[in-house]
Amino acid sequence: MRDPLSVVTDAFTSFLFGKVETTRLPVRTSTGQAQAVYLPTAAPGLGDSGVIIGREVYSGKGYIYDPFQLYGQQLPAPHWLVLGESGNGKSALEKTYVLRQLRFRDRQVVVLDAQGEDGVGEWNLIAQELGITPIRLDPMAALDHGIRLNPLDPSITTTGQLALLRTIIEVAMGHGLDERSGFALKVAHAYVNETIVERQPVLSDIVEQLRHPEPESAEAMNVAIDDVRAWGLDVALVLDRLVDGDLRGMFDGPTTVGIDLDAPLIVFDLSHIDRNSIAMPILMAIVGVWLEHTWIRPDRKKRIFLVEEAWHIINSPFVAQLFQRLLKFGRRLGLSFVAVVHHLSDVVDGAAAKEAAAILKMASTRTIYAQKADEARATGRVLGLPRWAVEIIPTLTPGIAVWDVNGNVQVVKHLVTETERPLVFTDRAMTESSADLSDDALRAAELEAEERAAAFVEQHVGDPRSTVA
Repeated sequence: MRDPLSVVTDAFTSFLFGKVETTRLPVRTSTGQAQAVYLPTAAPGLGDSGVIIGREVYSGKGYIYDPFQLYGQQLPAPHWLVLGESGNGKSALEKTYVLRQLRFRDRQVVVLDAQGEDGVGEWNLIAQELGITPIRLDPMAALDHGIRLNPLDPSITTTGQLALLRTIIEVAMGHGLDERSGFALKVAHAYVNETIVERQPVLSDIVEQLRHPEPESAEAMNVAIDDVRAWGLDVALVLDRLVDGDLRGMFDGPTTVGIDLDAPLIVFDLSHIDRNSIAMPILMAIVGVWLEHTWIRPDRKKRIFLVEEAWHIINSPFVAQLFQRLLKFGRRLGLSFVAVVHHLSDVVDGAAAKEAAAILKMASTRTIYAQKADEARATGRVLGLPRWAVEIIPTLTPGIAVWDVNGNVQVVKHLVTETERPLVFTDRAMTESSADLSDDALRAAELEAEERAAAFVEQHVGDPRSTVA
């Protein structure tokens, strides 16, 4: 009930000025029409300096990302993890990202290319376009004066050489070296470095010294010479595989002269190596340590180290430990490590769960393409993704991904220019992207994906991640 004074006041006001309020009937409408009365909302961007990736699906704004520009402000580390099943656009993203980064004069990129067809890696076409010859590591080619990388290259420190030798052996054996085997390796390595000065020491020198240790090695520890020989036998057998086994020719000689470490793009073609063999993590360990000591320099350049099939690194505790050091060391010298992995479950449930967690923690940027629902939930738990992002991952179509940049989570559509398309969508990429669709079918799929994302947003209007654009 209104009080009498208010009633009299309203009546007098209406008599002098007319009725001041109107009664409006309710209107029935759809959410599609009613959305026009709301201000547009979108997640905050990452700034306007760097490399353009595409556009943010919900707002249509351009999406720009550059770890070197964001480092120290929005990113605690410049390293990047790319996840997703085959056929969703990982390959296209990696290639266009590298091509666009190389437009900057102070950028340099190394790619470990572990995939390929027709005898070449999938980065071969881009390398040719840039006038670069890939460094093809192939046991058969190495026997005929092919590329060699020497684990005992003098450019690698003595400590680095020993750490690399231990890693090679531990990866091949599947377990760590015991103290006796480690001692035999250490004294053999020390003797070779001290006595061979007129040329580069090579692995065959280490193998020979393990088979025939010097008496001084035994005397130093007050043990019999036969004991030292027995301790080093397993080590010698493993290293012999690199000298006279199925991996011979690639690492058993001086480093090939003429590898251009100043080129803007350096591609290590590992496509001739069986991806599922023990050779792949050994190769990655050797290449990683060799690059650490020969490529990364304090010259103010910004370097990108992109690794295909990176689960060979993250899933091996011994190789992962080497790369952890590389990542920590590289941050001070402008290195961004990009790891491409199909399934996170390939690494978090493996033998190197602890090491994998450490490397994943260093990756402040995570890009997740479409995954099955159960895999998406597992990925969300490991990476700490918000619930809405986990729910949308199984619905993503090729070219669209969830980007998590240190907690800034957005859905981004990757855009490829007509100039890039012939280089990115190669025959090999047909299994990695939607390039096998016609242009009309591709545009129809893109439109459908955008409509699906827009519909999803309507269900999350109150999402705390959104701000007024």
